[in-house]
Amino acid sequence: MSTPMVILCPGQGAQALGMSRAWADTCAESKAVFDEADAILGDRLGTRLSTICFDGPADRLNQTDVSQPAIYTASIACWRGMLTRRGMTAGDAPLAATLGLSLGEYTALCVAGAIDFAAGLELVTLRGRAMQDAAVANPGSMVAIIGADETQAQAVCDKAAWQTGEPIVCANFNAPGQIVISGGKKACEASAAIAAEMNLRATPLVVAGAFHSPLMKPAADRLAEALARTTIKEPRCTVVSNVTARTHAAGDGLSFADSVRKRLFEQLTSSVRWSQSCEWAAANAKGEYHELAPGRTLAGLMRRIDKLIKVNSNEEPG
Repeated sequence: MSTPMVILCPGQGAQALGMSRAWADTCAESKAVFDEADAILGDRLGTRLSTICFDGPADRLNQTDVSQPAIYTASIACWRGMLTRRGMTAGDAPLAATLGLSLGEYTALCVAGAIDFAAGLELVTLRGRAMQDAAVANPGSMVAIIGADETQAQAVCDKAAWQTGEPIVCANFNAPGQIVISGGKKACEASAAIAAEMNLRATPLVVAGAFHSPLMKPAADRLAEALARTTIKEPRCTVVSNVTARTHAAGDGLSFADSVRKRLFEQLTSSVRWSQSCEWAAANAKGEYHELAPGRTLAGLMRRIDKLIKVNSNEEPG
């Protein structure tokens, strides 16, 4: 019997020119994913998605409305290629669990068979557009607080919010000692001095807006409408929620589909508990860990979360 797999799916920020091109060039099933994405999206992004992924321009790829469907497509192209090289289909892949960082949760749901590729692509395309629109309407930023635990990061947020009157929250728990806060621009600027007073290092991030904060509420509302129309099936394996850091529908009295709709809506304005999600997987999901393309960010974070877990990179066909 094949070894069970735990699949880690990257989020926004992992995009890079040429991502998953090696998969598309060497595997017909991977190329078919890009072809399907091009057919579905047409000229909605200004040009074909595959062209932007492979040839840029980089500044267009890095915009939220493009990077989200681009990463999702590149990740699924990688997954289909991995299956082909193992002589497997999506239905017989030995999955123990899937989990994804923010945007990557949609990829994780697709890999687990809960949403089909086309439905997921429509969701992440709308999500990217809605988040970009919300960022323009409600300008904000994000700051990485290095060396902080959750209590310290929350203290930075509380003081910055009090000083400026702007919302600012813990947005991403990426790994021990690496927490990202998100909120209004003045609050983010104030957080740097506050962090320094606490002997913490604050690094402003180059982002379009205050993701995973209350400033994303308009985007969450638009996403909720689309989620309500999306068919969500029972998954073939455990799928971990960013919001709760446990499996969807675990202990919340909801069906799997309702849990997904509720948690993906909440995810846009709530903390992404990636570190805690990986801790849950390390304790409960036994198997061979694989990170989908693009990038190797999640493998790096896992080394800080649990050194005993080795994550295999699939940036290019092995």
